Amino acid sequence: MAGAASQAKGGGGERADMTAWLAVAAGTLGALMATLDISIVNSSLPTIQGEIGASGTEGTWISTGYLVAEIIMIPLSGWLERVFGLRTFLLAVAALFTAFSVLCGLSTTLAIMIVGRLGQGITGGALIPTAQTIIATRLPRSQQPIGTAMFGATAILGPVIGPLIGGWLTEHLSWHYAFFINVPICAGLITLILIGLKHEESHIDQLAEADWFGIVGLAAFLGGLTVVLEEGQRDQWFASPMITTLSVVSLIGFFLMMTGQLTAKRPVIRLRLLIDRQFGSVVVMGMVVGMVIYGTSYTIPQYLVAIDDYNALQSGIIVSLSGIPALMIMALVPILIRVVDIRLAVGFGLAMLAVSAWMESSMSSQSSGGDFVVSQLMRGVGTVFAMIFLNQAAIQSVGPDHASDAAGLFNAARNLGGSLALAAISVVQDQRLWFHSRRLEETLHANSEGVQAYLGGQAQALGGMAQALRALSGTLQKEALTMTYNDLFWLLAVSIGCALPLVLFLRPLDTNTKPAAGG
Repeated sequence: MAGAASQAKGGGGERADMTAWLAVAAGTLGALMATLDISIVNSSLPTIQGEIGASGTEGTWISTGYLVAEIIMIPLSGWLERVFGLRTFLLAVAALFTAFSVLCGLSTTLAIMIVGRLGQGITGGALIPTAQTIIATRLPRSQQPIGTAMFGATAILGPVIGPLIGGWLTEHLSWHYAFFINVPICAGLITLILIGLKHEESHIDQLAEADWFGIVGLAAFLGGLTVVLEEGQRDQWFASPMITTLSVVSLIGFFLMMTGQLTAKRPVIRLRLLIDRQFGSVVVMGMVVGMVIYGTSYTIPQYLVAIDDYNALQSGIIVSLSGIPALMIMALVPILIRVVDIRLAVGFGLAMLAVSAWMESSMSSQSSGGDFVVSQLMRGVGTVFAMIFLNQAAIQSVGPDHASDAAGLFNAARNLGGSLALAAISVVQDQRLWFHSRRLEETLHANSEGVQAYLGGQAQALGGMAQALRALSGTLQKEALTMTYNDLFWLLAVSIGCALPLVLFLRPLDTNTKPAAGG
C-alpha cells in the first residue's frame, strides 16, 4: 500500500519503464473514477430524487451509502491484494464497479439505486489504496514524487469535479449517463491493468488466517453507526425499534473489532497506531478535511438549487472552482514537501478551509453562485496544503512495517469524515429548518398593519388571498432554508478551528526521504 514506498524497487538513479508507468496510469485512473463517483450525483441529486421517488432526506443515502461501503473496503484492500494477487483483484473490482454503475444508471427506485451505490462503494474503495500500492512498488524512489502528485490530484479533484461532470451530463443528456460514463472508463482501466501488471500467484490459504472478528466488526460498527446518524432524527432516535437495534449492532461491531485487535496476528485495521500522538492527530485532521471536501461538495449544490434555482450544471461549475488551485499547485507538491515545514503548511491549509467556510456562513436569500467564488478558490488552496502534507505525515509517523496500515487508516478516516458530514447535514438541516421556520413565523402577527398591508398588496398582484398566503409561506421557507445553510457552514468552520491546534503535535518531515506514494 501507500506506505510501502520503502520497499519500492530501485534507487535514486533508476528509471521506470513504460510498463510501470502504464500500471501507475491504471491505478490513477481507477482512483480517479472511484473518487469521482463519490460526488458525481451531488449536483443532479434533486433530479434523481424526483425520478426515483425519494425525499430530500432519503436522497442523502445515494451519497452516504457509497461512502460507507468505501470506508469499510479501504482497510480490507491490502489483505485482499495479498490473497488474490494485485492484477486479479483489480480486474475483478473494475468489472464489478462497471456492473454496479450500470445498475445505478438503470435504477427506477430508491432501493435499487442504494444497492448499486453500495456496490460501487465496495469496489471503488478497493481502487483507491491499490493505486497507492502500484506507485510504491512499481516506481523507483526517485520518481515516486511524480506518482504522489498524480494520485494527490485524483484524491482532491475527483470529489470536486464530480458535480460539474454530473451536472453537464444531467443537463445535456440525462442523469443516467453520470453512471453509464463509467463503462468506457472501466474498459480503458481494464486494458491498462492487463498491459501494465503481471499476473501474481494467489494465496487463498490466507483466508483462514484473516481477522474475521475485525472484518465483521468493522462492517457492523461503521454501517450501523452511519444509519443511526442518518435516520435517527427522522425516526425520533431511540423511540424507533430500528434505531435501537442498529445501535446495538454498532456496539457489538465495535467490541468485535476490538476483539480482533487483541487476538488476530495481523488485525484488519491496526488501531494501536492511533495511540501515537502525531499519527492520532493526523487522522483527526484528515477526518476534518474529509468533512470539508465531501460536505461542501454536497451542501453547495443543494443550496444553489434550492435558493437560486440553479440547474445541475451551474451548481457543478461553482463546486469545481476549488479544483483550479489544486491543478495549479499540484505540480509543485514534490518540491513543497521538501522545503515547507509541515506545521506551517497544514496550519495554513486548515486556516484557509476554516475561513472559506466562515465566509459562507453569512449568505442571504439573494446570494448567488458568484458569492461562492472566492471561498471556493480559498478552499482549493487549503485542501492541497492540508491533505498532501497530512498524508506524508501519516506515512512517516509509523515504522516501515506499519506504513500500509497507516495509509489505510488515513484514507478510511478521510472518507469517514465525509460520511459523518453527510449524516450530520441531514440531522442539522431537519432541526434547524424547523427552528428557523418557527422563529420567523413568530415575528409575523396576523393583526399587524404591516402584515395586512403586505398580504393585501400581494393578493392584488397575484389574484387572491390564497395565492398571497402561499407566496408568503414560500418566502418564509426560503429565508429559513438560507439560515439553515448558514448554520451548516458555521458549524463546519468551528469544527476546522477546533482541529487547528493539533498541528502543534506534528513533527517535521524527513527531508532526506522521498515522499511516500500516498494521497
